[in-house]
Amino acid sequence: AMLSTAGCGDGRAHTQAVYMLVDTSGTYARQVNKAANIVNYLLATLNPGDSLAVAKVASRSFTEKDIVDKVTFDDRPSRAMLQKRAFKAKIDAFARHTEGSAHTDITGGLLQGAEYLNETHAGIKTIVIFSDMEEDLDRGAVRDFPIKLTGIRVVALNVTKLGTDNADPRRYLNRLAHWEARVRKAGASDWG
Repeated sequence: AMLSTAGCGDGRAHTQAVYMLVDTSGTYARQVNKAANIVNYLLATLNPGDSLAVAKVASRSFTEKDIVDKVTFDDRPSRAMLQKRAFKAKIDAFARHTEGSAHTDITGGLLQGAEYLNETHAGIKTIVIFSDMEEDLDRGAVRDFPIKLTGIRVVALNVTKLGTDNADPRRYLNRLAHWEARVRKAGASDWG
């Protein structure tokens, strides 16, 4: 192990860390199997040394217990492969047994994601949000403070249109614009 510490100062620069937020509110809970497919794609593309975490967006997401699983893949490919298999099994079980949450704390999830990603010290940091981006907070949650997402890319996936949006598509576009503005203001390197 002594040898591997040499030059590790810049070793993290090429590593990737991905934090995926999965919305489990309301009807979205039924979409979780699609989220599992995205996780499978991420598992296939991430390399030894990379990190991955999947968390559910629940009533209040700023808590470690909402993380379904997290892993930093071993530098040994054979070990990394075993870790990927175990991760996939955990996500598949999560997809099968997801119960919908009453509220959607996207902001809390972003904060938790940023904290996790910064702790990995990876060179490339991404938050993937699998959600309709409709934040629905329970009354006790205060989320109007600034988020810090410096150096983090934020990708919103499968942002399904809510029933109300079909009547007025501008609501959907406004919601995306609102989140893009918040994410950019928070210092994110990219949105999209």
